[in-house]
Amino acid sequence: MMAVSPLEQADCPAVWCVIKPVFRSGEAYVYPRDISESEAYSAWVDVATATYVAKNGEMVLGMYYLKPNQPAQGSHVCNCGYIVGANVRGKGVASLMCAHSQQEALRLGFSAMPFNLVVSTNESAIRLWQKNGFEIVGRLPGAFHHPVAGFVDAFVMLKKLL
Repeated sequence: MMAVSPLEQADCPAVWCVIKPVFRSGEAYVYPRDISESEAYSAWVDVATATYVAKNGEMVLGMYYLKPNQPAQGSHVCNCGYIVGANVRGKGVASLMCAHSQQEALRLGFSAMPFNLVVSTNESAIRLWQKNGFEIVGRLPGAFHHPVAGFVDAFVMLKKLL
């Protein structure tokens, strides 16, 4: 049975196995394709308010972080980033993490959740976020340099939590 729980140190090697191929592909995230494990943890774990893993038993299926989208006057709005292992995509892992992140965001006092840069070619993610109540509230023309498609648009997506 799938469950979401806080990231523990023992999860880190399995998490790297999940996130490394996603970063290496260069198709969904702005991080360098040759990002090191320590740089990835700095970007995804160290700056987050909280980091969670989705597991089936002890098997890590995906992870997400939750953090304020901006400091000070923008800190009531949170941001999340999600990664699901390629072998379990389409099996409800991202939906589970999305629902969990919204509950956690509310528990932590956040009032809204924007996704700042959803790559327009990531159609499955866009459909999933829309299914979970997120709206496209902005378009950033040519904001993402896709390794195959070249410069493509990115969307800002938002869900009000309160």
